[in-house]
Amino acid sequence: MVNINKNFENLVPSYLFAEVASKVSEFKEKNPDMEVISLGIGDVTLPLAPIVVDAIKNAADEMGEKETFKGYGPYEGYEFLRSKIKDYYATNSANIEIDEIFVGDGAKNDLGAILDLFEETNVALIPDPVYPAYVDSSVIKGNGISYVSGNRENGFLPTPPDFKSDIIYICSPNNPTGAVYDYDGLKRWVDYAVSNKAVILFDAAYERFIADRKLPRSIFCIEGARECAIEFCSLSKTAGFTGTRLGHTVIPRELKIGNSSLRDMWARRQASKYNGTSYIIQKAAEAVYSEEGLKQIDISIDYYRKNAEIMSSALEDMQIEFYGGKNSPYIWFASPDNASSWETFDLLLSHGVVCTPGSGFGENGEGFCRLTTFGNRDDVLKASKKLRDAFGG
Repeated sequence: MVNINKNFENLVPSYLFAEVASKVSEFKEKNPDMEVISLGIGDVTLPLAPIVVDAIKNAADEMGEKETFKGYGPYEGYEFLRSKIKDYYATNSANIEIDEIFVGDGAKNDLGAILDLFEETNVALIPDPVYPAYVDSSVIKGNGISYVSGNRENGFLPTPPDFKSDIIYICSPNNPTGAVYDYDGLKRWVDYAVSNKAVILFDAAYERFIADRKLPRSIFCIEGARECAIEFCSLSKTAGFTGTRLGHTVIPRELKIGNSSLRDMWARRQASKYNGTSYIIQKAAEAVYSEEGLKQIDISIDYYRKNAEIMSSALEDMQIEFYGGKNSPYIWFASPDNASSWETFDLLLSHGVVCTPGSGFGENGEGFCRLTTFGNRDDVLKASKKLRDAFGG
């Protein structure tokens, strides 16, 4: 008889966003005439930049001609894209090499797949509140899990604990709280990882939303990070690639466990399990990292930043405590009147606004909710008014 991976039995019964979707669907069925504005799921609403669309069309035309047709590409990604990514890191004061860059289909997939490099005996250190995929991936792998608290006292930026761990998850700008580490904050984590011979899995999916250039956009801006960190990036939110799918992972040559190079292990893993990202989408990503491409995607990012200002202003006027919104596409606000996260979710849904209850991100998320800034401007303006109506502002 085939034996199944019993670690699946240890997963929570329902994925957070599936539960939110189910509740929203039920509400819409009962209230078919009410407009419901979703600011809960972090999917983008603006279309791809014109330069990206042109690159996709041109690449598709290439695939239709014998002379320019591409079959299997290099599993680590085409050099034309990896060289652009290398140059982009340099503009953010982080120096990496082309052979340390691996192109994939998004940060979420690689964050889960990277656990193939580690034994299930490792203990993962995960911030609370946290993006649920970190926990689920660790549970499926069979890793032990320890938590480190993000809370009001530390501005939802956890500091290293006084106990040892093996694999450390850090997301900055953070999903769900919108909090962003400064250089000193990340340096403490790098020093902790080096001293404990641990590995940091650094999720930088929202790095382009950091407007304050005094804040690091990459962990490789931090001295010592090349000895202990792997970085995961995504174009999903920064360039609207949620439907086209592309991200990359950076593993420095210096990162070794004993005599084993994690970069070489990942290269071998990808050769065995991944046949490479679509040529057409890699050409689209190359366009993103061009000078004109970055200008065009920044127009969209500025649009979402303005959405954040609108919602932040409403919360400020009502004197509701919140985090994020300035260097992040997420706003993390405290439930008024000490209501629970799901009570606040239900209240806002009754007014036609969907948020994400913070308790779904961990124990420290109780009493908070997350809003995303990825809506259309008209919807955000309407939602801002509905927030005031719901909370009596």
